[in-house]
Amino acid sequence: MTDLTTTAGTATTAGTTAPAVTAPRTAVLDDAHLGDIRGALGTIKSDDTAPRRGLSAKFKTLLAIVGPGLIVMVGDNDAGAFGTYSQAGQNYGTSLLWTLLLLIPVLYVNQEMVLRLGAVTGVGHARLILERFGKFWGAFSVIDLFLLNALTIVTEFIGITLAVGYLGLPKVPSVLLAAAIVVAAASTGSFRRFERTAILLCAGSLLLIPVYFIVHPSTGRMAHDFVVPGMPHGSQLSDVMLLIIAIVGTTVAPWQLFFQQSYVIDKRITPRFMRYEKADLWLGIGIVVIGAAAMMGFCAAAFAGHAESGGFTDAAGVAAGLEKYAGKTAGVLFAIALLDASIIGASAVSLSTAYAIGDVMGLKHSLHRGIRGAKGFYAVFAGLILTAAVVVIIPGSPLGLLTEGVQTLAGVLLPSASVFLLLLCNDKAVLGPWVNGRAMNIFTSVVVAVLVTLSIILTAAVVFPDITSGAILDIMGICGVAGILALGYAETRRRRKGWALAGPVGRAGKETWRMPPLDELPRPIVSTGRKVGLTALRLYLLAAMILVIVRIAQLALGH
Repeated sequence: MTDLTTTAGTATTAGTTAPAVTAPRTAVLDDAHLGDIRGALGTIKSDDTAPRRGLSAKFKTLLAIVGPGLIVMVGDNDAGAFGTYSQAGQNYGTSLLWTLLLLIPVLYVNQEMVLRLGAVTGVGHARLILERFGKFWGAFSVIDLFLLNALTIVTEFIGITLAVGYLGLPKVPSVLLAAAIVVAAASTGSFRRFERTAILLCAGSLLLIPVYFIVHPSTGRMAHDFVVPGMPHGSQLSDVMLLIIAIVGTTVAPWQLFFQQSYVIDKRITPRFMRYEKADLWLGIGIVVIGAAAMMGFCAAAFAGHAESGGFTDAAGVAAGLEKYAGKTAGVLFAIALLDASIIGASAVSLSTAYAIGDVMGLKHSLHRGIRGAKGFYAVFAGLILTAAVVVIIPGSPLGLLTEGVQTLAGVLLPSASVFLLLLCNDKAVLGPWVNGRAMNIFTSVVVAVLVTLSIILTAAVVFPDITSGAILDIMGICGVAGILALGYAETRRRRKGWALAGPVGRAGKETWRMPPLDELPRPIVSTGRKVGLTALRLYLLAAMILVIVRIAQLALGH
């Protein structure tokens, strides 16, 4: 590991530049992650420490920072999301819109925590897990991320084939061209060029808005269903619950955590710009929710009262249905938006993998470097893209099975990613004055508990495809009781030991505090409760993954 020195920085756009201030040694692993912030829409000099006192200076700084939150959120509305949200609208109308409202705080809390980890530590998510939880969990985080992301990238190229198929373009040349565009955009050695390309692609997601106005669903009905929870009338609870789990899994995916933390580091964002990066994150969340709601809304309106209602097939079927009931323009715009979303998703998911492997293996891993300066990083990135493209164009590839596998594995693995995220954000050696407060911990703990419950339901549904509504309710009840018992045990133990509740966290010096080099961090204190919890999580994940793999193998063999 290379010990590097940084300087505290602000934007040159504010006016006067004050003298540079030398900051303590940090844990940043690649010296390309230090220096000026060269964003798609502006530059921030590393030695600019002038305050932002006017709206103009603040706006220019925001423009320079915009990127990580926007790209990770729009990348989340990828090919899998198009299928999931369209299915919800075509099969159940707008009755599940409320799930998006509930997911907004979950999205923000998860991504805000990795944003803090990236800006404060300068070290990627996988490397922090390795350093603070040991080789098993470090290897597990990278291996499961690699496998899940590899499958996810295949689904992105499935989305590309569906889009070009509807548009009447040849499949093989189109897929290979898309793969070449993705690789070329990231391999120029210019972070700014990549980010400009990514933000341009993000703008393409706005094509869903004119589709919404062409179909013109009932705004009043959508507003009601967005804020008032309800279940589709006459539908099987087990089917609806599995779709809700799919919505959660496609909206809150493990790759997002790894991508945003590493991308924030690569963009050279420091704690000084946390407020601006949070604004960037909210911008991304707004766009992803608007896009998801639009898809549910126009699919509900277009298919209502027609034979295709309740008969979702895939995104290409949605495009064809939109053309049939709302006109050719609606179908074409939807297909182009699907193509655009698949390319963004493939780029972001591949980068999250390359960043994680580079972080853990000590490779140079930055978009500021050209191919010669980061051969391993670009080899992983390009290898994933090209492999996925080849898999998709091979005749007879089990594309439907791969899509199902991605959704299932993502749901099974998400709780572990959230658990480690929560533990890292309470590690004072890692985050210092930036650790979670009590309210954040309570909310996040509830989120993790819900994700674990949904993961167990999903695993049970894969192993037992004919699972009944009663069985799902039983699982939810058992998980609820187990959670209450765990809280009761923890509180009883705290009182018996005489431990005081954690007091308020000291936040002095936040803007300049950075995590020290990894070799200077004190060894983490692992309590008995944490050991038991992590052991239980390890056993659950291993058992769930084995069951899922066995079930997928059975489906592949036709049993």
